[in-house]
Amino acid sequence: MISHSENTKRIAKNTLMLYGRMLFSMFVSLYTSRVILNALGVEDYGIYGVVGGVVAMFSFLNASMAGATSRFLTFEMGRGNEQRLKDTFSSALIIHIGVGIVVFLLAETIGLWFLSNKLVIPEERIEAAHWVYQCSVVSAILGITQVPYNASIIAHEKMDVYAYIEILNVTLKLLIVYLLTIWDFDKLMLYAILVLSVSILVMMVYRIYCMRKFSESHFRFIWEPGIIKPMLNFSGWDFYGNMAFTFRQQGANFLLNMFYGVALNAACGIASTVQGVFLQLSASVVTAFKPAIIKEYAAGKYAEMNRLLSMTTKMAMYLLMLITIVVFVRMDFILQLWLGQVPEGAVLLSRMMLVMNFFSLLGSIIMIGIHATGKVFRVGAINGTLYILTIPIMYLMLKRGMDYSACYIMFIASTLLFCVVNLQILRSQMPQFLLRSFVFRTIIPISLVLPINFIIVFWISRFLSNGLLGFFILGLISILVISSIGSIFILSRSERMHIYNLIKSRISK
Repeated sequence: MISHSENTKRIAKNTLMLYGRMLFSMFVSLYTSRVILNALGVEDYGIYGVVGGVVAMFSFLNASMAGATSRFLTFEMGRGNEQRLKDTFSSALIIHIGVGIVVFLLAETIGLWFLSNKLVIPEERIEAAHWVYQCSVVSAILGITQVPYNASIIAHEKMDVYAYIEILNVTLKLLIVYLLTIWDFDKLMLYAILVLSVSILVMMVYRIYCMRKFSESHFRFIWEPGIIKPMLNFSGWDFYGNMAFTFRQQGANFLLNMFYGVALNAACGIASTVQGVFLQLSASVVTAFKPAIIKEYAAGKYAEMNRLLSMTTKMAMYLLMLITIVVFVRMDFILQLWLGQVPEGAVLLSRMMLVMNFFSLLGSIIMIGIHATGKVFRVGAINGTLYILTIPIMYLMLKRGMDYSACYIMFIASTLLFCVVNLQILRSQMPQFLLRSFVFRTIIPISLVLPINFIIVFWISRFLSNGLLGFFILGLISILVISSIGSIFILSRSERMHIYNLIKSRISK
């Protein structure tokens, strides 16, 4: 029996490992994005984003099964049934191989037709675009069959290994940047080939580790309807939700291409990079807490599950505030420093993406509770339909001459709506979830602290220069302000003491 203290310490250790990995990944991604943008140019960078998006459009199939695999592996681990855990892994891998075949067929038919007939790509770059597309297809299929191995690492809560391998992945991407600058070859084609090569190498490292360390990771062909049917049922409705989310994400990219061309796709690509980097930093907390939350539900420990959901939300939002507010305020300076050549619209879109991150993060935490119950019919049906509706609305807005920024305001509002809907769904599907307590002790304090922190940091920024020194001073002040206000109004007294004791024990070692 794992005690409350041991559970929290393990989660804290995993969070630190993932957060360290993401910090390293963030700095490398920011650097490599600038070099890649300069090496490829705005046009080729936009082509890579929109062409790769055609393949990503089919990734909802994989995302659905990834959620099911992670949930069922973690659930069986929480129940302590080793044989069923082995059967679940093998069944998941069989399903993922099937998904990979479906994605390949869709990509080489519908996707290829869409690339050739609908995307706005300069004629002289068509061949390079097809190279990007085929490399993206191979990478996507390999990534699909990789999901059960990654899910095993997270289910076993081996976040240190996950962090180390991802650091290797990021380091290899630094090598890609170097090779782009020294090799005399079509830069766009070379970049696509090198990204695929890194994906293959990292995939092999993951698989070798899992097969050596986890007994369930040794594949054997098994067709167990009692396992496969619940996984497919779970993923079926999750599939609809993920399909709709991908449709919204890539549909927005395609509409921007149709109405504004590849230049705005480049700005959207930069904004998506900014969004992804900062969301992943705080999502490290979610990844560290997720296995423990599902295991507590599987064991019937609902009070501990409620505590972990609240703690996850507080810690994740707190970290997101810590790294987001100062960046939002000085976004123009940061993009100029980072990129040198800033695509038009990148500053505005990046700021909007950062706002959306708060609601996306909250939604992902609520989804952990819903996934733990295994009942995803309602959330998939309702959220999926709402996601799909945003694209025709965006099309009508652009067709009527409205600016693209208005469309992203609509996306932010819809993401907030999803959070409200998902909270109600979780409460109806898990009566043990303390919705009132979660709202009044977690959501409302965060909602009050966020604008207060922003106003203070924005006011202080007016008295500081817009250079590097001013940014660092503002960053330090921002950390002090957010840490002070957050610890007082977001964390309870017992949570503050627990965090203090954890830090004290780490320092004394």
